[in-house]
Amino acid sequence: MAQESDQDTRAASRTRRRFARRQWARRWLSLRYVLAFVLVLGLLGASVYLVFFSTVLQVTKVQVAGNELLSDAQVRERADIPLGEQLALVDLDRATARVRAMAEVKSVDVTRSWPDAVRIEVVERTAVAVVDLTGRIRGLDADGVVFRDYKRVPPGMPLIRPGGAAGTDALKEAATVVAALPQDLAARVDHVEVATVDQITLVLRDQREVLWGSADESELKAQVIDKLLTSVESPVYDVSVPGNPTVRDAG
Repeated sequence: MAQESDQDTRAASRTRRRFARRQWARRWLSLRYVLAFVLVLGLLGASVYLVFFSTVLQVTKVQVAGNELLSDAQVRERADIPLGEQLALVDLDRATARVRAMAEVKSVDVTRSWPDAVRIEVVERTAVAVVDLTGRIRGLDADGVVFRDYKRVPPGMPLIRPGGAAGTDALKEAATVVAALPQDLAARVDHVEVATVDQITLVLRDQREVLWGSADESELKAQVIDKLLTSVESPVYDVSVPGNPTVRDAG
């Protein structure tokens, strides 16, 4: 009887220990979830503070790259990004729009450079010709955008002379024509006379004229006139219909 009593006591003790372990395991599981939640909440709070309030991630510099015509100071002034602002709160779209509005800028990419900088990557316009506008020699890019001043016509760069009826569209057409010319042919062009969008004439440095018409099929026209100039001697070439080019006397 005493032996059975001891066995019962030990069995009861083992049962209580197993029960206690199960209880502790359940409590630890619940506690673990609470601790994980508190940890995540703490990390989230720390991140919010770091990104939106800490001086560690404030803008301390604005980097400018890709610019030659414009100075770094000009680009920074136009972007108007305040130093000391939280980097995460900088309005990149606004800065991009402001810089893109500059005549010299073809495209721009404004990005955050963590931890404390904004980077402005500028692609400036490239002049393919110059145009005389009321006595000012202005650079004209392939899109027909007037964007810079020259003191004089740069060597080897065609001069566009718009007529009285030539508007912005006509200048754009002329720029498209010049941009399509091979470099060696462009260097032979003294100036481009623009009457209307479909009346464009190239005047070469030797005073021969090329009636171009509109900017349509400019690459094909460039190939045709390049062959004509070396094979046929004439004061006037007409490639306005490149599939049927002609030559004729001046006047």
